[in-house]
Amino acid sequence: MVRRAQTPQKPMSLPPDRPQPQPGILRIAPYQPGKSSAAPGVTPIKLSANESPLGASPAALAALAEAAKNPEIYPEGTSRVLREALGEVHGLDPARIVCGNGSGDILHLLGEAYLGPDTEGVMSRHGFNVYPIITEAASADIVMVPERDYRVDVDAMLGAVTERTRLVWLANPNNPTGTYLPAREVERLHAGLRRDILFVIDSAYAEYVTADDYDVGIGIVGSSQNAVMVRTFSKMGLADARIGWMYGPEHVVDILNRIRGPFNVSRSAQLAGAAAARDTAFNEKLRDYNARWRDWLTRALHGNAIRVVPSQANFILALFEDAETSRAAFAALFAQGLIVREIGVYGIENGLRISIGPETAMRRVADVLKAFGAPGAKD
Repeated sequence: MVRRAQTPQKPMSLPPDRPQPQPGILRIAPYQPGKSSAAPGVTPIKLSANESPLGASPAALAALAEAAKNPEIYPEGTSRVLREALGEVHGLDPARIVCGNGSGDILHLLGEAYLGPDTEGVMSRHGFNVYPIITEAASADIVMVPERDYRVDVDAMLGAVTERTRLVWLANPNNPTGTYLPAREVERLHAGLRRDILFVIDSAYAEYVTADDYDVGIGIVGSSQNAVMVRTFSKMGLADARIGWMYGPEHVVDILNRIRGPFNVSRSAQLAGAAAARDTAFNEKLRDYNARWRDWLTRALHGNAIRVVPSQANFILALFEDAETSRAAFAALFAQGLIVREIGVYGIENGLRISIGPETAMRRVADVLKAFGAPGAKD
């Protein structure tokens, strides 16, 4: 068990004669996104950001175009249209939904509201790298709990809880591993927490899950006072629009509405998100396409010198024999314009995260990595 930032760095110190930030902020290593440009003269194909492989919903694109006609108008302050669409599609009370400028906005608000000095946030060792940033920005301590073969260990998570714990982060499915906790294990984790601990179920990749024993978290939130579910449209083709949302108890919704920005979701984002939520046919098409090529790429790469961790997200985690081989594989892909994600920042030095993209890109990735021991696969 580790009680520190996931990527520790020597704390900065500022001269005393200037404004001082919260002390936890000086311990934070800034978030490092994946590369997005290729070598000179090579056309890049970005497989490093888990973006939608099929673009955005046509209905959402039409809504964006319509909203762009009136950029002088402020957005409606409560994201009412978007909340009503989400309530309609998911069977939720719109009054228990808060929308934000991406799910990261919501996660930061939760950390700001429920963490502080002398408190702790608990996460799994290879959980989303934004959790330590949020936790330490609130001057709380981050507790990273060992996993079992890249999967969240519920017993270890519960064993890490102390009297200082105020928040437990769970990405389900998890980024960057792609693994998930079955519904019964999520319920067991929640049931083992004190009632004053906020359980944050980050379901950013829920739209891509095909496992029968997965649950997005709506039931837990609906029946308790200490759990929230956070979602995003970023993986559904609207990453640039920055739309996130949370379903939670009325008292948590009230707290977040007190501290969020007054116009934190643009009018165009609200309308596009509402259209995208209702376009269930496109969302099913996106899930089916992703499942096909996620499973194909898993079969194509898994074996010999590469192990692929079973994924329920829109990416796979490819593990190599060592960090040197992983770097060589990244370089070979990069030379061909195939940009994947190195994940040493997550403590996985021998791994590459590969987003599911166009069919041609998936086949090219498989061909390049055959040199590192992966057998081919057939449809």
